[in-house]
Amino acid sequence: MRAREPDEQGYVERDGVRIGYETFNMAATDRPAVLFVPIDQIVHSRAWKGQVPYLAQHYRVVTIDPRGNGRSDRPTDPAAYGDVHATADTLAVMDRLGIDRAVLVGICYSAWQSFVTTARHPDRVLGLVAVAPWIRDASTPLPYRAEAAARFDEELDSYDGWFKTNRHYWKDHWGDFAEFFFTQQLCEPHSTKQLEDVVGFALESTSEAQIAESMVEPSIADVAEAEAMLRGIEAPVLVIQPTEDHCQPQERMANAARLLRAEHLVMEGSGHLPMARHPVVVNRAIKRFVDRVSGAAAPEQRRVVGTRRPPRALYLSSPIGLGHVRRDLAIADAMRKQRPELEVQWLTQSPVAEFLEKRGEVVHPASRLLASESGHFEAESGEHDLHAFQAVRRMDEVLVNNFMVFDDLVERDPFDLWVGDEAWDLDHFLHEHAELKRAPFAWLTDFVGWVPMPDGGEREAFLTADYNAEMVEHVARHPSLRDRAVFVGDAADVVDLPLGPGLPSARAWTEEHFDFAGYVMGDRPDPAGRDELRHRLGYRDGEVVCVVSVGGSGVGGPLLRRVVASYDEARRRVDGLRMVVVTGPRIDPASIGAPPGVEVHGFLPDLDLHHAACDVAVVQGGLSTTMELTAAGRPFVYVPLGHHFEQQVHVRHRLERHRAGRPLDYRETDPGRIAEELVAALTTPVDYVPVPTDGADRAARLLIELV
Repeated sequence: MRAREPDEQGYVERDGVRIGYETFNMAATDRPAVLFVPIDQIVHSRAWKGQVPYLAQHYRVVTIDPRGNGRSDRPTDPAAYGDVHATADTLAVMDRLGIDRAVLVGICYSAWQSFVTTARHPDRVLGLVAVAPWIRDASTPLPYRAEAAARFDEELDSYDGWFKTNRHYWKDHWGDFAEFFFTQQLCEPHSTKQLEDVVGFALESTSEAQIAESMVEPSIADVAEAEAMLRGIEAPVLVIQPTEDHCQPQERMANAARLLRAEHLVMEGSGHLPMARHPVVVNRAIKRFVDRVSGAAAPEQRRVVGTRRPPRALYLSSPIGLGHVRRDLAIADAMRKQRPELEVQWLTQSPVAEFLEKRGEVVHPASRLLASESGHFEAESGEHDLHAFQAVRRMDEVLVNNFMVFDDLVERDPFDLWVGDEAWDLDHFLHEHAELKRAPFAWLTDFVGWVPMPDGGEREAFLTADYNAEMVEHVARHPSLRDRAVFVGDAADVVDLPLGPGLPSARAWTEEHFDFAGYVMGDRPDPAGRDELRHRLGYRDGEVVCVVSVGGSGVGGPLLRRVVASYDEARRRVDGLRMVVVTGPRIDPASIGAPPGVEVHGFLPDLDLHHAACDVAVVQGGLSTTMELTAAGRPFVYVPLGHHFEQQVHVRHRLERHRAGRPLDYRETDPGRIAEELVAALTTPVDYVPVPTDGADRAARLLIELV
């Protein structure tokens, strides 16, 4: 799922070639326009996916796909390519959309194309952002590329390294060239996702289109003329120069900044694609530049003058389901009990935001700018299957957008404590950019370590180990960035599996770097008052109440349908069975096809009470629900989502430690098997390891010390 869908997808046609464009936030006609000119055709405009959703919160944004890739046509005539066409395509889209002037953004050769557009049509350009720009100058080409480029048209005996840059090799091995080329451009460690993206973009083009484009020379061939053109540009310019660029020489990018009299941002250690690998730095630089050249005011910090304000905490609660927010509320309540003057505001999204607002909590208005993480996971899910690790990887643009929302917020509105309950965006990008930390930061999680699924093979084992290695390196590089790292559970709840080759085990590493709060829950019903609770909830004596629930996400529909389909068989085996199904806030109760006799509810804010009152439950394998049932001493059957490493490994380990629940593979959930498991759960004595009751207080004490 994209972090932000376009308002419009359209085309302009020039000389029989269709050029695809997308628009964002175009209704904000009082805002400046930021236009990403047709990018170098080896990729397409989605290469800017880390920038577009965030910038579209502040400006009108337009992206244009280059001829030869994306939604644009792929002509094979060299005459259809070149910077003259790129300029004409850019202006045609601006005219179609009624944009008089815009800040143009380009990278590499498309930065040159934006310079040509500005020089020839200065009245249409408000400013220029040039990332790793190519220009016609006298700088010395990179030697390893120059030799291969000189033999581009020759048939070679071998095509190793940069000699893959060859028309004959491209014809049959375009994908291999793209893999090699972008491996060179993404020199930073832990760039597997960015590499997959750009190689995928390249494969949307064709070798024929790429060869045709390579035959076209820039419209200005003379170095002196080109430099004169650049010196004549009067629009403000920002040049972003990565120091580990294997595409453009350092001298060339520095020359561009000098000739254009540009603001010059040098990104130490970055490869050729900083907008992909370091999106936060690029986003902040572009926004400040656009604000400056458009006259937009800088954000004002919120200050209380003349008095000392109460301490304030900004709490980021994971929106994937409702389990996290219950424990987060318990911790927040315990913190306020220990420090009554503490104010807590929440940065979160649906369905958690609505839950908090109904409880009377303050949800920060910036929450409306967050891209939907729950929606992303629902889009990634199959029939009771969610490859959680890959879903998180593919959530990268959502996480970039949401960190930028956070960064904007805390820049103008200071807090005394940041608490992130599995706020992956906050933890990752703070470790990548520790200079952005402005307050004590507490990190909470109930699992540590990405785990490969067996059918993912060597590739997935490599990827999960790479992500774990990055986590370990982050903490080693910035050991004090997390002022508190709190594991929600005990040390024995951490799986004792290696994080990867040459890495410590998850448990050993967690014991070294985390405090343990024990499991955190909200208020628990008194087991001694269970009969009274059952009567209060409308359950009658003699009934065997089976509660079926799948949490607050939208991925549980298939399981609900399987369980209600087992109702008749289960009722034959269980006298007095009353099946109560809770779909949650994101599943339509009518969609599960419940037969007569099955009671169906949507969202129940007191679902925890129903779990405590029931005789047996059938649930997904989420930690919060299963531990809720464990703490209440209720028998239950849990059905982990397929490929969900957390439910399949981390949660299952914890439940086995507590001797709680009966796991069931979704592939075995025919009516007979579900009924059989219900009977087994009801007839097997409960002998769970007790769940301590002081987890929220322990967590709160660890956090409140930071304020």
